[in-house]
Amino acid sequence: MLYYKSAEEIELIRTSCILVSRTLAHVASILKPGVSGIEIDFAAEEFIKDHKALPGFKGYRGFPSTLCVSLNEGVVHGIPTNREFVDGDIVSIDCGAYLHEYYGDSAFTFAIGDVDEISMNLLHVTNTSLYKGIENVKKGNRIGDIGYAIQSYVEGEHGYGIVRELVGHGIGRNLHEKPDVPNYGNRGKGIVMKEGLVIAIEPMVNLGTKEVMQSSDGWTIVSRDGKPSAHYEHTVAVTKNGADILSDHSFINDAIKNNVNIKDISIKK
Repeated sequence: MLYYKSAEEIELIRTSCILVSRTLAHVASILKPGVSGIEIDFAAEEFIKDHKALPGFKGYRGFPSTLCVSLNEGVVHGIPTNREFVDGDIVSIDCGAYLHEYYGDSAFTFAIGDVDEISMNLLHVTNTSLYKGIENVKKGNRIGDIGYAIQSYVEGEHGYGIVRELVGHGIGRNLHEKPDVPNYGNRGKGIVMKEGLVIAIEPMVNLGTKEVMQSSDGWTIVSRDGKPSAHYEHTVAVTKNGADILSDHSFINDAIKNNVNIKDISIKK
């Protein structure tokens, strides 16, 4: 069943998404070699609770942490550990918050220290593909238009692998709602987008093969060939005027500019 949101509900989701964005920015401000996943997870949980909200992921289907922290070949759903970040790591951080009975969701992949040019290009292309998808969020368009735009850019123009097993999703009172939002597909296929639909678009892109596997921890998804992966996510509402991006990566980009330990991916929307 699809749940279409009122203008008031969309604003509540936006409030949760802005808190997620600010939490990711807070994490970005402390990211550096020598800091561990456990440390940033604790900082994120404190930040969310200090703003009278609850972590959206912790306890969800048994997930143990506030953040999903996926390193290098990690695609998504990484559990934070005591492993300290080192120069050259790329780390995808996915965060959710629950506030006023609505969820917010967003993700960003960070380049720590002297990350190689090949990985930096992967991050740039993945981030750009997110906005390629968002450009197709329009009343009357179909869900397949989003996936087609992302896949054409990522696989068609750059030869990277789009993960098939994991997709974007609807969001609102529940963290995951219908519809699924694949990052691949055919133009003109899937449900018609109507005003009030709120979806999380989240391309997951591998440097090599699109194939993935699950780690022994039962959660972390990694690229099957062990090559780097990147992941960016926005929560977006369908309006009569097109896409309304409810999360805000500008908070994160500002934090990156003020942290010499994180490399700017030079975002181009």
